[in-house]
Amino acid sequence: MFIGFDYGTANCSVARMQGTEPELIAVEGDSLYIPSTLAAPTRDSVSEHLFRHRQIKPLDTLGEQLLRRSVAANRDEDIDLQPDDLVFGQAALDLYLSDPHEVYYVKSPKSFLGAMGLHDIQLRFFEDLVCAMMDNIKRQAEMRSEAEIRDAVIGRPVNFHGRGGQDSNRQAEEILRRAAKRAGFGSVEFQFEPVAAGLEYEATLNEDKTVLVVDIGGGTTDCSLIQMGPTWRGKADRTESLIAHSGQRVGGNDLDIHLTFKQLMAPFGYGSQTQSGLEMPITQFWNPIAINDVSAQSKFFARENLADLKRLHKEAREPEKLARLLAVYHDTLGYSLVKKGEEVKIALSEQASVTAQLKVLAEQLEIEVQRDAMIEAIEAPKSKMIELVSEAVQQGGVTPDAIFMTGGSARSPILRAGVEQVLPTVPVVSGNYFGSVTAGLARWAQVCFA
Repeated sequence: MFIGFDYGTANCSVARMQGTEPELIAVEGDSLYIPSTLAAPTRDSVSEHLFRHRQIKPLDTLGEQLLRRSVAANRDEDIDLQPDDLVFGQAALDLYLSDPHEVYYVKSPKSFLGAMGLHDIQLRFFEDLVCAMMDNIKRQAEMRSEAEIRDAVIGRPVNFHGRGGQDSNRQAEEILRRAAKRAGFGSVEFQFEPVAAGLEYEATLNEDKTVLVVDIGGGTTDCSLIQMGPTWRGKADRTESLIAHSGQRVGGNDLDIHLTFKQLMAPFGYGSQTQSGLEMPITQFWNPIAINDVSAQSKFFARENLADLKRLHKEAREPEKLARLLAVYHDTLGYSLVKKGEEVKIALSEQASVTAQLKVLAEQLEIEVQRDAMIEAIEAPKSKMIELVSEAVQQGGVTPDAIFMTGGSARSPILRAGVEQVLPTVPVVSGNYFGSVTAGLARWAQVCFA
C-alpha cells in the first residue's frame, strides 16, 4: 500500500486512495490527526528506544556513535527503558503538562530540520526524533488499515525553517528521507505542500483555472500559483502547470509566539525594570517561548543562563515576576506558555476579549487579552504571510481565478481578510483546512506508485 504523508509542524496525518478518492486513516485512537509531539524520560531515550524496542538500526557510524552515547547516558542515570516509555501526540502533551520538569518533550521537530550550523551528531539526533514519530504513525496506520504500508509521498514546504536557503532545504529533506527509510518505507517521494493541496482542489474543477494556493501551516506559509483543471488532472509531469512559488518560515506557531510574548510575558518580568532603572533584557522573555528556534531555546535553557536569571531576580524592582521566569527555566514551561497563547488566539477569533489563566509556582495568574491587542501582537508575522501572496502573484505575472486557502491557521478571519485585501476581486475558497494537503499527497502517491 502507498500513502500520502503530511509530516506537519503542528499535526501529522496520512491518507490512502480508495478508488478515485483519498481517505485519511486514523493515527491516534479514532483521530485522523496526531500532534507533532514526543515525550520520553530523557533526551537520550529516543535513540536507544529505536534500537532496543523497535529494532531500528542507525544508518552510519555517526548514528552508531549517538546510540552508544545514549545507552551509556541512560545507564549512568539508571534508566531501564521500557517499550511504552516513548509517548506521542496528545498523550505526549498531556504527560508534559502534568509534570514538565520530569519529562523530555519535543514539539514540532520539523521546525529544526533546516537549521544551519548544527553538528553532524545533532543532525542524527533529529533524524532519530523524526524516525520515532514516523515509525509510530506508520504502525498506527497499518493497524487501522490492516495493510502493510510500503511507499509514501511526503509533503514538504517550499522553504523549510532555516537561514541557509537551498542548503537548509536539502538538509531537511535528507533528514526526512533517511528517517522514513529507517521507519520502513520503501520508495519515498516528496511534493510541495501547497501543490498537494492544489491537487485536492483540482479534483473539484470542471474547467481549467489558474489558482493561487495559500497554505498557512504551523511552521511555514507557502503560496503556489498553479494551472489546474481537467487538462492537467492525473499527469505525472506537472512542471509546466507550476507558474510560481513563494514560501517562508512563518506560520501559526509564530502567531502564537508573538501573542504570548506581547500579551502573556508581563507577569514574568517583560517590560519591568531593575532597581537602577534599566529595562530587563528582552531576549530573556523571547528565548524561552521561541519554541521553533533551536538557538534561542539553547541560550535560555543553558546552564550558564541560570546565573544571569538569578542576578536579574536579585536586581529586579519586582522580584516576584523574575521568580516566575526562574520557574519557566527550571520547569521548562516555554511550550505550555505558547500553548496558552494558541488557546487565546483561537478564542479571540470569536470573542472580543478572553481571560488567560496561567498556573506558575503556587499562583493562579489571570491575564485579560483584548482582540485588538492580539491583532497588534501578531502584526509582524501576519504581514510576512500576506507579503508571500503578493510575491507569488508578482512572480507569476498573472492574476489567479481563485484563491484556495488551506492549513490550520488559514481558518483565521484576520489572515483571510489580509489575503482578500491583496486580491479584492478574486474569490477565496477553502476545503478541509487540515486534510487538503494529506489528501493531495495521496493523489500524487497514486500518480507515482500505482
